[in-house]
Amino acid sequence: MRLDRFISQATSLSRAQAQRAIRHGSVTVAGALARDPSLHLAADAQVSLDGQPLTIAGPRYFMLHKPAGYICATHDGAHPTVLDLLHETDKEGLHPAGRLDIDTTGLVLISDDGEWSHRVTSPRRECAKRYRVTLAEDLEAEVAQRFAEGVLLKGEEKKTRPAQLEVISTREVVLTIHEGKYHQVKRMFAAVGNHVTALHRESIGAIRLDESLRPGEYRPLRKDEILSI
Repeated sequence: MRLDRFISQATSLSRAQAQRAIRHGSVTVAGALARDPSLHLAADAQVSLDGQPLTIAGPRYFMLHKPAGYICATHDGAHPTVLDLLHETDKEGLHPAGRLDIDTTGLVLISDDGEWSHRVTSPRRECAKRYRVTLAEDLEAEVAQRFAEGVLLKGEEKKTRPAQLEVISTREVVLTIHEGKYHQVKRMFAAVGNHVTALHRESIGAIRLDESLRPGEYRPLRKDEILSI
């Protein structure tokens, strides 16, 4: 980790303020003066600011209620990203664990723990993802069975893994999938001759979107939620 990032995470200073403190001679690493903000620290580095030892908390984990119009990315030149919704002093290293389309709403997990994020997204983990789906046409009776057997998506050579479909009404369903192919939910319904008009992710594994969060709001994950992945 860079020295300026370490100081920003360990204090209330912004990255720019941390860089100024370093250049002004306020920071030591292992007892020696450090003036390079880009200095890369060892995992056990001892850093002090104005003579006070600094420590940082462990990795960060958040759930976000994503509204439509935001991209699940760290940077985008054309659209706001989910990171723009976070009111964190230091966002470096934070990233969405998986993606939702720009018009899809619901649960997004955000962390700076790459290994944990990989467990969320890895097909081998078969982490269940539950979506509430609104359809353009009435649902045909055989669709639940077809999804349970797997459907072949356009451009794919293998069928999707078995998925579970719960019917709420003729045009509203809940779909649970165990993989994360590109635009998978929309492509699955296209494969059976229907069209998704609204899509909302309710849960990832055992982590359910907190009903108290309004679109655009977020909160840290609880320990039990983090460990469930």
